[in-house]
Amino acid sequence: MSDENSVEALLEEARLAAAMPPPEERLRLREAAGFSRAHIAATVGVGRQTIANWESGATDPTPPARLPYLRILKGLAEIYPPPAAHGDPVAGLFTHQRVGPAPAPAEATAPVPATFTGLETLRGPDGRAIEGDPGPCVRCGVETTYQSTDGRPLHSGALCQPANSTPPALAPAATVPSPAPVAPSAPAAPVRVSPVPASVPTRPQRRAKSADRAQAELAALISRAVQEEAERAGGDEDAALQALIKRAIPDVMHLFDETRATARYDYTAYPALPDILKKPSKKDPDQIWEARPRFHHPGYSLKVPGEIKVTALDVNAAYLSALKVWLPIGKLEHTTGSDGVGPKRSGVHLITPAPWAHPHLPDPLGDRDEPGALWVTDATLRLLQRLAGPRYGLTQAPEIHESWTSGATENFLDALRKLLGAAREEAIAAGDTLTLEYLKAMYSKFISTMGESIHNREMVRPDWMHNIHSQAYANLWGKAYKAHQAGLDVIAMMGTDELHVTGDWRQVFPEGRGVSQMKIKHGDGKASGEYTVGKVGG
Repeated sequence: MSDENSVEALLEEARLAAAMPPPEERLRLREAAGFSRAHIAATVGVGRQTIANWESGATDPTPPARLPYLRILKGLAEIYPPPAAHGDPVAGLFTHQRVGPAPAPAEATAPVPATFTGLETLRGPDGRAIEGDPGPCVRCGVETTYQSTDGRPLHSGALCQPANSTPPALAPAATVPSPAPVAPSAPAAPVRVSPVPASVPTRPQRRAKSADRAQAELAALISRAVQEEAERAGGDEDAALQALIKRAIPDVMHLFDETRATARYDYTAYPALPDILKKPSKKDPDQIWEARPRFHHPGYSLKVPGEIKVTALDVNAAYLSALKVWLPIGKLEHTTGSDGVGPKRSGVHLITPAPWAHPHLPDPLGDRDEPGALWVTDATLRLLQRLAGPRYGLTQAPEIHESWTSGATENFLDALRKLLGAAREEAIAAGDTLTLEYLKAMYSKFISTMGESIHNREMVRPDWMHNIHSQAYANLWGKAYKAHQAGLDVIAMMGTDELHVTGDWRQVFPEGRGVSQMKIKHGDGKASGEYTVGKVGG
């Protein structure tokens, strides 16, 4: 940019900033245009909560987003002037001077009833106007879904003026040559306002409606990203996909930030980690065992001739489902014995597991050859404790030596999981492969880079990454056990999403591409799709 253009841009920002509209006018202009906070935020390069702060007056716009934000406000003011403005509405908004001819003395009109003065729009915790059942606005009589603080219909953002209690009569209609005179038009009937306040939505109803609206706004960001890259690639779907995969990490972090706009816990203020969660070098892993499975039934083999039909199944969006997991929030604390274990605590644990005596079922500790104590995640420990309980009775409870844990929640990533899950369902229904692959890249990279990664500096929580991985393996183990209980033999179980079984699997699992469904897994190897095996020693 030339020096002359830089100076002009700086002066333009100074002129606009000197006439910054008040917070309530910023809110009115956005709502008048029908833009969401997420839409404005994406345009100027800030978060949705930042726009909410600017509209509530909690903070003022600051560079570098201030100039594009002021330009948006000025443009919207030209399109949506204040209801009572005359002359040049833009000048009136940005100079605070009266424009146009001086108003004529107003005719005496009936005052606005005291009941209608001082009314305010009902707003949620995020500062957004809350909608309810549609009804005539108590000020102007035009139907609106927004509500006042006392529960009656009221336009949001001062988009209407108080209606006169007695509207003026219309002028008589012009007469035409006719023997009979033409009667004047009848005056419009006054708007009748019910004296009974409308029912106020309950807090759960308001929260649900606000959450649905926020999810719709974030889903629009996903669609917009796909559309942008598709247009930029000129119809080349492979090039568009590569561009979407490249931006998957910053995009999913932005979505994660937006789903936590009103949350109190700051995940970026990550605590110090114990040495067991630190990599000794870039190539060497830390000490946590995630219980990754690589199970093959010892009684069956591809190398033995036979006619036993096996189907390789694929678990859909395994990592997406694993975002529903207990994660430690806050600094990990060291305890000995079982003191750090509890239903609302999570972290990592040093245990000595009991022997696994069921060769026909996958070991819940995965493909582990070395005996003795090992560090496992809370997700793995919970699985082992369930299998040792009266419902399963498959093993003995592990011995717990020490733990690094803190208070935990199972819902920390739930809003992001639901958002990506809903977008995935829509993409499947529309046959939108590009969006589907983009979503897969987002949630898989979100998990794989939340540990120590050069690709994501915003989050350093390897304990979370390990627990999510282990939860995916635990979920797969649960499906294997379900198949076993239904009379199917589990031939193989590998990774997070691969399960091979004999028999009619469709009687056990619903078929499809949904998160709760299974589909046949095809690949280049012999053990893919549908294949046959023989019994060892049979």
